Amino acid sequence: MKYSKLYRVFLIVCLVSASSHLSFGQTNEQKSLEVKREKLQKEIREINRLLFAKKKEKGNVLDQMEALDKKISVRQQLIRVTNQQSNLLSRKISANIRSISKLKADLKTVKEEYAAMIQKSYENKSQQSRVLFVLSSESFFQAFKRLQYIKQYTEYRKKQGEEIVAKTDELARLNKDLNEERKVKQVLLAQNRKAKNQLFSEIQAQKELLSNIRKNEKKYTATIDKKKKEAKRIDRQIEKLIRNAIAASNKKAGKKTTSSSKFVLTPEATRVANSFSANKGKLIWPVEKGIKSQGFGVYKDAVYPGIKHQSNGVIITTNQGSNARAIFEGEVIAILAVPGGNKGIQVKHGNYISTYYNLSELYVKKGDKVTAKQSLGKIYTNRNNGQTRLKFYLYKDTSRLNPEDWVYQL
Repeated sequence: MKYSKLYRVFLIVCLVSASSHLSFGQTNEQKSLEVKREKLQKEIREINRLLFAKKKEKGNVLDQMEALDKKISVRQQLIRVTNQQSNLLSRKISANIRSISKLKADLKTVKEEYAAMIQKSYENKSQQSRVLFVLSSESFFQAFKRLQYIKQYTEYRKKQGEEIVAKTDELARLNKDLNEERKVKQVLLAQNRKAKNQLFSEIQAQKELLSNIRKNEKKYTATIDKKKKEAKRIDRQIEKLIRNAIAASNKKAGKKTTSSSKFVLTPEATRVANSFSANKGKLIWPVEKGIKSQGFGVYKDAVYPGIKHQSNGVIITTNQGSNARAIFEGEVIAILAVPGGNKGIQVKHGNYISTYYNLSELYVKKGDKVTAKQSLGKIYTNRNNGQTRLKFYLYKDTSRLNPEDWVYQL
């Protein structure tokens, strides 16, 4: 009987321990979701500040449409993450309710057993009865065993008392946690309702804008065609300059190769290239602060989803007056000057090339050595929409790379 009780106590301790580990895991998951939620909220604030810097202006519907599309996408992510947090809290609340119910039942059982033990002990509490119990032993060994039994019985009673205190404290803690979790869930639900209302308003605004655009479909498609041609012109210029730089670098190094698709690296250039490659996913942003307003690769048109666009780099929107900065140490190998467009800079990092386009002023020239975070030029601010956007590209020799894979959390 005694051992079965001890086994039950051991089992309860194990269950409480397992519950603690589960709670710890849920807490970490909750913290991770909270970090994501705060990041998305910050991104929405930055979108409002950077992409909606000016009120609606005539002839600026395309920028408005892209900005709304970006904000709606981030808002939907925020709602999903908040729902995940709310669901996680619901599971945790249910688990705590079950734990509280189990603890109450266990506490009742332990108290009843403890009361019965105290009553039994009271009935046999006299020192004389204990002495007689020992002295009535038939042998020294039996007397020793009886003394050990009395000692173990006393110790077990003490442990039961401690278990009652521990379970009472645990019950109080769980009740407190439950109240806090319910409050947090109510806050999350309120924030989610607000986010959904804002999302509804943004979708309505997008629909109105979409309607206006489709009334002037020819004007919209003309704007799209113009942007596509400009992007292709910039891409061709970037790739032409890279090929020219490769050919010039290989010739300067005294190499017989006539290849214009791959750098022949010196030992120093190899060191820089290896260091650059080792920092994949950890490179600094090409601006001090900003948001990615357009990603790399193929994406759907905001108005006509059937139309696909190709982006060979990323667009980062930042504060007015901001500078583009080198993402890594390197050498300026070319200055871009696209007819009818703005300026750009290409920096070589071994056989990797980073390109910074849409600059109004340049702070460096061809042949300059630059260090990470060094300012390269001032980013142009569009007077019509108030947006300051840097177009950033990354290449390895003549192969396009996705900057999002290389720049930290881009």
